[in-house]
Amino acid sequence: MIRVLLIHDTYLLRMALAALLGREPDLDVSSTSWRGAATAARTTRPDVCVADMDSPDAGECVNLRPGGGRCPEGGGERAAARTNGPVGGRPGDARPGDGKPGDGRPVLLALTTAGRPGPLRRAYEAGALGYLSKNASPDRLVEGIRHVAKGERYIDETLGFGFLQAAEIPLTRRELSVLSLAAEGASVGEIARSLHLSNGTVRNYMAAITRKTGARNRVDAIRISRGAGWV
Repeated sequence: MIRVLLIHDTYLLRMALAALLGREPDLDVSSTSWRGAATAARTTRPDVCVADMDSPDAGECVNLRPGGGRCPEGGGERAAARTNGPVGGRPGDARPGDGKPGDGRPVLLALTTAGRPGPLRRAYEAGALGYLSKNASPDRLVEGIRHVAKGERYIDETLGFGFLQAAEIPLTRRELSVLSLAAEGASVGEIARSLHLSNGTVRNYMAAITRKTGARNRVDAIRISRGAGWV
């Protein structure tokens, strides 16, 4: 049995997807929002986290477990050792630092949008083992879960161009996290509390973001980044 934690901020979609996955006899599915992900992971101890990376809170994926990591801390066991696995049907190796079967770390299967390289970049830097477009079929999602649960990399081939775009983003993972929250209308104080930073550190990140994007100010940086699909 593969323990799956589905992380999505939209309640209706989350519950519908959890119900769909729950029909599979080998999947034990729990679901939560990003804000409740760390607590849910400690409770359910998942083997696989299926996470919507388009949420502004998804930028904190690597900080949801002590000492860093690839998914909110869980502790489930996976049945097989890491092997080369499908990358949209092609073999591929896992990145160093990814969760490994039997090490108590859940692996991350990221749900992303092809036209938004920013969330795709955050998923990669969080050490995701699988990447799936939100336009994929339910069968592909189930297939992806089973592959990453065995330690096999799984990448939706429709995201290939998105990976090329993601590689060109000039911002770091933390800068993308700050910018994503700013784009949602969060104040400096709210961003600081959400990311466990000081107000001054957030201001320094915003200054770096403005400089790297060639923007005139914070609002212009958000406009540029949204147009490029970074947030």
